Amino acid sequence: MTAPAVARPTACLALADGTLFYGTGFGATGETTAELCFNTAMTGYQEIMTDPSYAGQVVTFTFPHVGNTGVNAEDDETADPVAAGMVVKWMPTAPSSWRSAGPLGEWLAARGRIAIGGIDTRRLTRAIRQAGSPHVTLAHNPEGVFDVEALIATARGFAGLEGMDLAKEVTCAQSYRWDEMRWAWPEGYTRQTAPKHKVVAIDYGAKRNILRCLASAGCDVTVLPATATTEEVLAHAPDGVFLSNGPGDPAATGAYAVPMIKGILDQTDLPVFGICLGHQMLALALGAETVKMNHGHHGANHPVKDHETGKVEITSMNHGFAVDAQSLPDGVLETHTSLFDGSNCGIRMKDRPVYSVQHHPEASPGPQDSFYLFERFAEAMAARA
Repeated sequence: MTAPAVARPTACLALADGTLFYGTGFGATGETTAELCFNTAMTGYQEIMTDPSYAGQVVTFTFPHVGNTGVNAEDDETADPVAAGMVVKWMPTAPSSWRSAGPLGEWLAARGRIAIGGIDTRRLTRAIRQAGSPHVTLAHNPEGVFDVEALIATARGFAGLEGMDLAKEVTCAQSYRWDEMRWAWPEGYTRQTAPKHKVVAIDYGAKRNILRCLASAGCDVTVLPATATTEEVLAHAPDGVFLSNGPGDPAATGAYAVPMIKGILDQTDLPVFGICLGHQMLALALGAETVKMNHGHHGANHPVKDHETGKVEITSMNHGFAVDAQSLPDGVLETHTSLFDGSNCGIRMKDRPVYSVQHHPEASPGPQDSFYLFERFAEAMAARA
């Protein structure tokens, strides 16, 4: 009796150390090389793939049911996926959701993003935790033919995210206004009608839902590119300045971002609020330093302690670099820390309404425990008026 034919793998994930994972490819075909991270969120795969903070990274999803609710135009955090690729345990099933406008695989293929299913993501995640985020090449070939030596060599040749300024690649090309507010049942997204505070938001890779949260907190938002100067920011006569999330090495982006932030701090008493990369930019401007983490924090279940209230917030995180709390200068307080590893998650100036957090309070995806930070920003602007 002839043995039944075994289908060949159609995708290969090659790590720089020579480890190979074979699986079933979906989405686009071809190859992509990036840093590999893992995300522990149980929802929000579309928001994660379109989060500009994931530029230069392939995302391993530890939750197995990825793709089961399909995709839709409302959940994009930017116009197209920014993450380089996707790794999942189980192949996506037919979408089952009243909001679905199509399957995940077709959405990825149309946007040129490669994915691999059938991977032991638990084993892969353990490897990332133990050895740090590896450099990888992800290949999808429907014929199942791979030059594994070439894939490994390409992964080894990847320069990595240290020293890489990716904010310039994902920022807006020109300034624009934003007035869309957070999604709410049954209206969906609505437009702001009576803003109270003029805010300039610096786009290092801003998520749409962060801008929606600002609008929902009463802000009239003008978004400027990452390279905006102090003079360009102040030309809009803002009541406050917001520093967005974004990808890459904060020290590299800081080459042009830090002088602008220092100018705002030196020339004005404006409230300043930063999130994620914006948090790191503010810390650098205040004289602190940042460090590359072993595997970073990526997920929607990260406990963070607010030292000023004693409360523990469950937060959404996405960062591979962190502010070194030991480098904070006098006059800058550490306000939040991760209960997973004690790393810094928030700072503020002692005598001014200038503060930032490492986690994402906009809840997209993730819990809403930290939305008060947007309200605090609005209150600081109101108090100054």
